[in-house]
Amino acid sequence: MTWGREADVRIREAELGERATLVQFSSAFCQPCRATRRVLSEVAAMVPGVSHVELDAEAELDLVRELRILKTPTVLVLDADGQVVTRATGQPRKADVIAALGKAV
Repeated sequence: MTWGREADVRIREAELGERATLVQFSSAFCQPCRATRRVLSEVAAMVPGVSHVELDAEAELDLVRELRILKTPTVLVLDADGQVVTRATGQPRKADVIAALGKAV
C-alpha cells in the first residue's frame, strides 16, 4: 500500500523512524489503545531506529477515511521509506509487533 497524498504529508510531519515506524490510530476512550501505546512504546525503545507515532483518530478524520481505518486501535508498520508493510487492528502482543517489524527492516 502506498500512502495517499494527504496521508503521506501528515505521517511524514511526524517523527519517522530511521528503520521503521509504528503508526497507531487511537481514540480517547479506547482501553485497548492505552495498552497498545505501552506495547508499541516499549518495542520502539528496544529496537534501534524504530519510532512510535500515535494519532488521534477523532482529530484526524480525513486521514482515517483515506486510510480506511475502521476501528481503534489500528497499527500500521511502515518501512524506512514510509511504505506500509503490515496493518493490524486490536491490541497487539509484543511478540507480534517484533515479528511485524521483521518485515519492515
